[in-house]
Amino acid sequence: MSSALRYEASAAESLYERLASLGDAPLSLDERRRLLERFFMLPSRREKPGRFWRVDFDSIVPDAGAIDASATISSAQSEDPAVVVCDLATAAREYPALLARAFGTTDVASTKFGALAKAFAGHGIFAYVPADHACDQPVVIHHRAPRDAAVFPWVVVLVDRGARITIVERLSADSGALVCGATEVVTEEHSDVTYAILQQADDTARIITSRAARPGRDAQFAWAAAELGSELTAGDLSVSIEAPGATARVTALFFPRGAQHVDLVSTVEHRAGEASSETLVKSAARERGQARFLGNIRIAPHAQGSDARLRDDALLLSPTAHVDSVPALEIGANDVKAYHGATVGAIDVEQIFYMESRGIDRAAAERMIALGFFEPAIEHFPSARLRDEIRAALTEKLA
Repeated sequence: MSSALRYEASAAESLYERLASLGDAPLSLDERRRLLERFFMLPSRREKPGRFWRVDFDSIVPDAGAIDASATISSAQSEDPAVVVCDLATAAREYPALLARAFGTTDVASTKFGALAKAFAGHGIFAYVPADHACDQPVVIHHRAPRDAAVFPWVVVLVDRGARITIVERLSADSGALVCGATEVVTEEHSDVTYAILQQADDTARIITSRAARPGRDAQFAWAAAELGSELTAGDLSVSIEAPGATARVTALFFPRGAQHVDLVSTVEHRAGEASSETLVKSAARERGQARFLGNIRIAPHAQGSDARLRDDALLLSPTAHVDSVPALEIGANDVKAYHGATVGAIDVEQIFYMESRGIDRAAAERMIALGFFEPAIEHFPSARLRDEIRAALTEKLA
């Protein structure tokens, strides 16, 4: 237990004991123990507590007594009979070969909390789209964490050659809940996948997620994440481009207010050339809301012909709100296009003056400007209904 000395020994021991109740699907007990050991050993690599940041990520450890291995926390809906959608236990039993093509094949468990999520993985969803099939209706995944519970939903998506699908994940959590979840998406050549997330947890919940995608040759893949709830939101969104011709898009928006804290990291790894990526992040903060965005673009030395772009804009709506924007480029090749830009600021006073001069009061003007600020990100979400839900949630935050 030497690697867990930073934590209460009794709490760490209780977690190891809790693993035994999870069974062997989709992981053996030995594998779970190694992953939990990795969680205790790894640093979070998140911002340390200081003037603005109130959260010490390295001290977060779930309460073993709050983990209910029998609870049903994930469900999925699909109207397409050709698409396989089931829970992880069923996938491990009935579709082991398909599950093995995706489960554990990304870097999603390489982070501290990704390792924790995998150690307790058991509840979750597996989705498979067969080759050359176009799924016209989105698959909808629901995760719900009960009050004061600690849950670890895991989603695995495998999309075969030439297939197309849209997945919408809805994540909610009651007061006091801890959600530590992960998503793996693996696609084959010429596929087209959009994975959207709408998180609207209770303001006292904590949401920590790790999500990784690996698109195939000439495939298109998009993340679109709206993180709008919880007391603490920490997320990793990553895409690993390992085949030429792939196109990746990462879109995220978040809006901490009150005492909410958001820490989002996006990473696009260009490990193959002649591929493109675009990252767009829009955020706002008001009252004592705090946020940090770290946007990584990494281009390997052999990934010639890569085209990578990142744009991050933050809007401060209160003098006590704070958002840090940290774009980062690591470029090892010399025949590439790479761009990043970031802005952090308040609403332009000239815009307010213009709208007030046309009879719009200041509060309404600020709401209209803030909603318009988010619109370039909202338009990347896959359905009119989902976009309207996001607009309504943002309007409520601006009220």
